[in-house]
Amino acid sequence: MSLDALPLNQSAVITAVGGEGALRCRLLDMGLIPKTTVVVEKVAPLGDPLELRVRGYSLSLRKEDARNISVEVKNA
Repeated sequence: MSLDALPLNQSAVITAVGGEGALRCRLLDMGLIPKTTVVVEKVAPLGDPLELRVRGYSLSLRKEDARNISVEVKNA
């Protein structure tokens, strides 16, 4: 599943980061790298952007960019 489809407060592990060129480098620089745990904490009223918890900090990310990140839901 892609990160933009992850339900609110659901924990998942990043499996792959897509995109090309500068976009992919920017996502990786923000700490969105494979095997990292990520949680969708909030969603803006109109659905975009998403607020994520990754590596101990909050990160806002547009849904368009979140579609480039594949995740696997963690079983609790």
